[in-house]
Amino acid sequence: MSRMKSRQSTAPIAASPTSDHSDSGFEGIDSDESLEKDETELELEKLVFGDEAGFQEGLSAYKRNSLTIDHEGVEEDQRGVGQLEELGEGIEGVDDADLFFLDSGPSAVAPELGLLQGPTSVDDDDRAGGKDGPAWVDSDDERIMVSLASHPRLRKLRITESEDLINGTEYTKRLQRHFERLYPVPDWANPSTIAKPKKRRRSNASDSSSRDASADDMSIDSDDLSVQPLAKLLQNATDLIKTTSTSPSGRKRLRPEVIDIQRTKDVGLAQPSSITSLTFHPLHPLLLSSGPASTLFLHHISPHPPNPNPLLTSLHLRSTPLSTSAFLPPDGAKIFFSGRRRYFHTWNLSSGKIDKVSRIYGHGDEQRTMERFKLSPCGRWMGLVGSGRKGGGMVNVLDARTCQWVAEVRVEGRGGAADFAWWGDGEGMVILGKGGEAVEWDGREKRTVGRWMDEGAVGTTVVALGGRGRGLKALGGDRWLAVGSASGVVNLYDRASWGASARTDEDELVPPSPKPKRAFDHLTTPTSHLVFSPDGQLLVMASQWKRDALRLGMTRLFALPQPHLLLSPLPSSFRKLKYGPLHTVHLPSCTVYRNWPTASTPLGRITAVAFSPLSSSSTTSSASDSGSDSDLMLAVANEQGKIRLWEIRG
Repeated sequence: MSRMKSRQSTAPIAASPTSDHSDSGFEGIDSDESLEKDETELELEKLVFGDEAGFQEGLSAYKRNSLTIDHEGVEEDQRGVGQLEELGEGIEGVDDADLFFLDSGPSAVAPELGLLQGPTSVDDDDRAGGKDGPAWVDSDDERIMVSLASHPRLRKLRITESEDLINGTEYTKRLQRHFERLYPVPDWANPSTIAKPKKRRRSNASDSSSRDASADDMSIDSDDLSVQPLAKLLQNATDLIKTTSTSPSGRKRLRPEVIDIQRTKDVGLAQPSSITSLTFHPLHPLLLSSGPASTLFLHHISPHPPNPNPLLTSLHLRSTPLSTSAFLPPDGAKIFFSGRRRYFHTWNLSSGKIDKVSRIYGHGDEQRTMERFKLSPCGRWMGLVGSGRKGGGMVNVLDARTCQWVAEVRVEGRGGAADFAWWGDGEGMVILGKGGEAVEWDGREKRTVGRWMDEGAVGTTVVALGGRGRGLKALGGDRWLAVGSASGVVNLYDRASWGASARTDEDELVPPSPKPKRAFDHLTTPTSHLVFSPDGQLLVMASQWKRDALRLGMTRLFALPQPHLLLSPLPSSFRKLKYGPLHTVHLPSCTVYRNWPTASTPLGRITAVAFSPLSSSSTTSSASDSGSDSDLMLAVANEQGKIRLWEIRG
């Protein structure tokens, strides 16, 4: 302990910073005094933060660079102006149009250098027609090959039957052409059909100024003038605003091969039984239907919501399955209907009275049933197919007003009468036997004026006349005559050529063995319905013995004089056709429409077909809405009791 104290006493005592005295060899430090920086610290501070001299030097260098760039830009602008002045010295007399050009495509030098790998072919049709070329062209189309014959859905694109392989560019063109044929360009999308605004005469306040109006103020563009002759223009006012071609009946001509048809709402609900008879009213948009359910249905044809094609009224007869029903021409004031009975009924629509005609005096044995009848277009006569077969077939003619027997028409041959059709004027009829024998009967003279034989007939089933007013007046004026057979072949005759070599003897008015203009063998089952449109441009062929399994892929028609005796081989495309129960034929080209009906068209087993008259089609709502008075309505009924309705537009 004593040692530690001695050591502490001998230790030197440090002077405090506030002491006024100082020892030798020690110098005190003032806290407010800063230490001077050495060279290393100053160099590091200059590199990191810089100094005032360096900042001033950098600022001066930036100003010098900016002035140099501005002087160079001014010199370049001055040199450019000098070059333009040198180029413009010799172009004072050049037109402005020659000084500029429109860059609308790649340079012409590029193809030569091989920079563009585009197709070498050019669409000359589009260039010649003034159409714009395609926005983009695939070069691989030239190397692609498409086989048209190996694909059934592509055969319609062939031009000739032997054509098979085409390249991708041609395939694209044909697809586009086929689409435009099915769906034509509407008027609002075609600039060439849009009417140009006509210049009007300036209206001035004074009469003198209006009289002094120049001819330029009243000029009309030459494109608006019609090319039709003046005499034809003055016949109908509609020709001044419509330039579409029309048929002699006033309705526009239909195109062959492709038809513009649109399905509308079905007529009513499914009826209790199959429908065996369909008839349109000759003046009003009414449709009459009947069948074995012993009920007549009368619908108003108006296929638009909220209540499309409403049912107006119905009439039920107990224990009388109906086979035929029809309006009495020309006003449709009466309805005749009958079944497989010895009587028929008449219904007066004005008074609501129903009369029953129970017998034909003196012909009861030959007329045991009255299920098959037809009314003449003039409304004077009623023809009943007789049930007797002794001595051939027969048709009894009654007065439609009094229902009294007037005459009897017979046709020679076995099996009785197959069917008959009234002439267009209603003054006579043509009757066909089941063996193909045909008789032309004139009701004005009550005698037969011609006999002929249907070529290649095998069990004649149905006959129809159409094209009123374009045939022989002595034979009712009908041009077309269609005959169906049990083999499905339909012969179409042109009666306009009959009587060209007629002598004074009236029996020579009809050739004994006329040649059909075309023979259609698209049906493989017996033909049950042949119906012409009122204007004679369409013919519907149908068979009720086969469901809708048809496919219209035919591009050529083969006129076979005797199809059932065919010995020569047919082309492969013809042998591979699929047949169906209904086909539509265009007249006078005698071609079958290939775009309708299709495999998906809901036809079923067809039991009745009817066209609307032109007069009633003009009163339908659909026709009035479209602004056309010539749209036809086609009604097709099936054994399920459904009535399908289509509108034919062109």
